[in-house]
Amino acid sequence: MAIIVNLDVMLAKRKMSLSDLSEKVDISIVNLSILKTGKAKAVRFSTLEAICRALDCQPGDILEYAPDKE
Repeated sequence: MAIIVNLDVMLAKRKMSLSDLSEKVDISIVNLSILKTGKAKAVRFSTLEAICRALDCQPGDILEYAPDKE
């Protein structure tokens, strides 16, 4: 996959647990876990905005593009 999700890195930098983030953004731990592990197929901008607000970061801090190796 060409999009890497660095949510776990940002959570560690902010010393926040997934359950804390879940409460702040009102998204289930299960859905956040799916996003964190890179298994999500899509993410709503409103969800991304809420996560960025809670973690005080930019979308680029959470999502990274890495070209597939050929």
